[in-house]
Amino acid sequence: MGAGEREGAVEEATGFEVGIVVPKLSRLATAAGGADDCVARLVRELEGAGLLVERVRGVPAEFIKLAAPMGTLGRAAAEMQMKKLTYIGMDLQFEWDQVAAFVRQPDGSLFSWRERYYCFRYLIYGIVNRTNSEITLKFDDKEFHWKENESLLTRLESEGVVKQVFPLHDEIKRKQLLRNWALNWLDFTWQPIDEIYSYFGTKIATYFAFLGMYTRWLFFPAVFGLATQLIDFGSLQWLVLPAFFIFVISWAVFFLQFWKRKNSALLARWGINCSLSEYKNLDNELGSLGDSLTIEEKKFADVSAEKRKLQRNEWFGVLLRIRNNGIIVLAIICLQLPFELAYAHLYEITETEVMRYLLTAVYLVAIQYYTRIGGKVSVNLIKYENNQGEESSSASLVYKVFGLYFMQSYIGLFYHASLYRDILALRQVLIQRLIVSQVLENLIENSIPYLKYSYKKYIAVHKKKHEKESPSGKSLRLSTRVEKEYLKPSYTASIGAELEDGLFDDFLELTLQFGMIMMFACAFPLIFCFAALNNITEIRADALKLLVMLKRPVPRAAATIGAWLNIFQFLVVMAICTNCLLLVCLYDEEGKWRIEPGLAAILIMEHALLLIKFGFSHFVPEEPAWVKANRVRYVAQAQNVCSKQLLRSISKLDAKLD
Repeated sequence: MGAGEREGAVEEATGFEVGIVVPKLSRLATAAGGADDCVARLVRELEGAGLLVERVRGVPAEFIKLAAPMGTLGRAAAEMQMKKLTYIGMDLQFEWDQVAAFVRQPDGSLFSWRERYYCFRYLIYGIVNRTNSEITLKFDDKEFHWKENESLLTRLESEGVVKQVFPLHDEIKRKQLLRNWALNWLDFTWQPIDEIYSYFGTKIATYFAFLGMYTRWLFFPAVFGLATQLIDFGSLQWLVLPAFFIFVISWAVFFLQFWKRKNSALLARWGINCSLSEYKNLDNELGSLGDSLTIEEKKFADVSAEKRKLQRNEWFGVLLRIRNNGIIVLAIICLQLPFELAYAHLYEITETEVMRYLLTAVYLVAIQYYTRIGGKVSVNLIKYENNQGEESSSASLVYKVFGLYFMQSYIGLFYHASLYRDILALRQVLIQRLIVSQVLENLIENSIPYLKYSYKKYIAVHKKKHEKESPSGKSLRLSTRVEKEYLKPSYTASIGAELEDGLFDDFLELTLQFGMIMMFACAFPLIFCFAALNNITEIRADALKLLVMLKRPVPRAAATIGAWLNIFQFLVVMAICTNCLLLVCLYDEEGKWRIEPGLAAILIMEHALLLIKFGFSHFVPEEPAWVKANRVRYVAQAQNVCSKQLLRSISKLDAKLD
């Protein structure tokens, strides 16, 4: 390919979006590399697969940057039998020669970032030895054999030649997001969600859409909470906290319902067809229609056996989950509960505020490591569960780990609220928890990636200085973007990257904050102001973390917040119970009510709020009218297509019988 042709191909191609890391040889060894040099062979095979390749020598290693013309990605998508949304609303198998039938992305591109990334992986891992014999490859002084029908990249990974395959940042889009999003403090909670989706994928865009909406909605209880502290309501002061309590519960119910509406609208705008359950499996049914008509008798004979097998596997999975949940509960009771109660007791007997802040800081640091160990145990337990797919495993992990953190975050607060009935002490604990935990979390969350990057950079440069080919007296530095990205940490969860990415920690942080402000709202109404201010900074801090401090995350397919929504709804129910308890303690302590009528009134309020919680959930539809109208139209179109194909299949079968 000539230089002019290459430049023309690059104009029609993606940017360099994937990097492959290989060990760096000396320049003489690289120049003398023969036909059996494995890295040179890899480059030739990648170019033969239709990819655009650029080799970059860096300080820590050598990098192979990959881009792809759209035609190459389109043919890969067709070979993968990728399903994409069409303009009739059905997810159909992609065909490159029918590209006009498929819905484009909000930015006008044919493929989403996730689709492009998995096309790249299909192409590079799809390079196999198609000859009838083994091929001998060399790297430095090492020699190995590339077997028939074996993936070249997999072989090189097993031999330690390929160190890593990772997505690359697009510098133009990254700087644009930095300017318009991460560093744009003037717009508070506004975010370019469509651009975030195009750059990071569905799951990360959904998280930031949720965080932005949650922060905007926090302004309502924050203003009400501030008013309860600044305004003297006179003889009606005793009604202020119950009214605030009712408002907060109603606010939370409506917020979660309106989030469902926003989520469905976002998915419709992004062309993600996950809500069309009426016909999401029609393509599988149509694909096997002809075969099913010819083997109908055999199918009916196997129905009862298959049913028994499915029921057996289902109940076996349930028993495994019960066993694992029992292990987690036992660990909480036997190990974590005494630790939490000991901290609560030490906090009570500590006299100075400085020592209490220090005790809280030490406790939060220690408990972080304790709960991370529990999270890793949960990951190992899930491996032995009979979960149906990655989504089910992720949900099971969320519930187990949240149980550990729920005990860690709230047991000390429950201790003060129920045993001591000291509202002032509870407010002090809430303030200290918010200040210390937020400072520590932001410090750890933003400093650890930078320290890891700085350490890897120091090791790479220090090692280079001791190599013979390094020019003496010349300062070394990382000069290319790709080597800087390689040294940055990956976006992974603190409990391990097996099932979840870094969003696990971010969602966990949000749910713990939501639980704290909801369950103890009556004890400290100003807590919503603290949460709103924290979340405004959290949006920008998380954006900077993703754009500057970490590698570009691998895109994931989740289109909703999944099991975390169930936890938010659980915390609303818990908030009704705990705030009723707080009102009993508060009014009994201040002598406003006698405990008997006061308790009766609060119990009535509790039941009324539970009815409100479950009743209001049905007042707000979970999807906007335009989304529902499109869905109904798509279902009708899909049924029309299905019926036509069914009639054609029956006609073909009838012709064969004749």
